[in-house]
Amino acid sequence: MPTATIRISERSRKVLGDIARQEGASLQSVMDQAIEHYRRQHFLEGLSEDFAALRKSPELWEEELKEREEWDTTLADGADK
Repeated sequence: MPTATIRISERSRKVLGDIARQEGASLQSVMDQAIEHYRRQHFLEGLSEDFAALRKSPELWEEELKEREEWDTTLADGADK
């Protein structure tokens, strides 16, 4: 896997080092996990904002609820998982 060098603060390097020692992991592994966690958090926050905006429109929210009901019926279609 290709790598790149990035600059981080001394404080961040220390925190990464502490976590890496506690977990018995490499700095790169801890950094990769931290970035993935941040990516997921960012995605979920955006999703939450989108649903909040959707709820502000009664018509659109009703459409959302109807669509959920339609999807719920697919769970009882008798097909094995």
